[in-house]
Amino acid sequence: MKVAVFSTKPYDRQFLTQANQQHNHELKFLSPSLDVQTVTLATGFEAVCVFVNDRLDRKIMETLSQQGIELIALRCAGYNKVDLNAAQELGIKVVRVPAYSPYAVAEHAIALILTLNRKIHRAYYRVREGNFALNGLLGFDLHGRTVGIIGTGKIGQITGQILHGFGCKILAYDLNPNQEFAAQYGEYVALPELLAQSDIISLHCPLTKDTHYLINDETVKLMKPGVMLVNTSRGGLIDTKAVIKGLKSEQIGYLALDVYERESKMFFEDLSGEIIQDDLFERLLTFPNVIITGHQAFFTVDALNNIAETTLANITAIALNQPCPNQLSHDD
Repeated sequence: MKVAVFSTKPYDRQFLTQANQQHNHELKFLSPSLDVQTVTLATGFEAVCVFVNDRLDRKIMETLSQQGIELIALRCAGYNKVDLNAAQELGIKVVRVPAYSPYAVAEHAIALILTLNRKIHRAYYRVREGNFALNGLLGFDLHGRTVGIIGTGKIGQITGQILHGFGCKILAYDLNPNQEFAAQYGEYVALPELLAQSDIISLHCPLTKDTHYLINDETVKLMKPGVMLVNTSRGGLIDTKAVIKGLKSEQIGYLALDVYERESKMFFEDLSGEIIQDDLFERLLTFPNVIITGHQAFFTVDALNNIAETTLANITAIALNQPCPNQLSHDD
């Protein structure tokens, strides 16, 4: 298939090119993200390969269809920016990478917890300046603390397992409880109970209409004062304004983010020489008890290999009219 690959970075080219040796698709790597201004770049191709922040609303879908695009291959798990109803109406197939390395994301969540708790990021710069004072670096033992895991898919389960190994008490909330996880690692409780009892809350659920702004003014008020909140899932799970209020009132004692609700214009780009126009994001950066990474939880060699291999296998299956287990429908 002739595939226009949007939002490509050097690492995308490297891993996709390597994986394509077994598939022999014609890949055209494009640096711009897919949006209304760049959609015409897909002219002459049969498929587009896109990433998590590319736009695929109805208007763009219609343009892609007019240009002859038959397939949208997501090289990510999330598909909340894809209008699946429009895709079905236009006869465009959509495939994704549902799981690439749950360990990568879970381990990054643990790294954020440890870094934020023990102030490792601040200590690193102090020592480089010859400052060995410990004031302001006080942390707490994870052992014996209660951790709430919201969403117990593969990533949430692995995060819970790791924290259980630290000696934490694990509380979990999911619409579809995993009994094996409950038997070995944690206890499923109602969401208000999890919020009220947890010293640390880690989000691992997908972004849907029901989970949008799951963390809001009301749910923040239910949390244990001084709670640590961690999000390595989707930015839209958190109402940033509500969290800023929680930080100011000290209801939230620590905040660690790898995703942000308005990240699409910033993350994955080098903006170090520019003035960032997002006032909410800039406000977050002023808090000493906030740490933010730029959607890098997935970013391991293992995950990139899996993403590239699964993406190209999906494209091959569709090209050969074979069943593809990773194809989405409008019911998803």
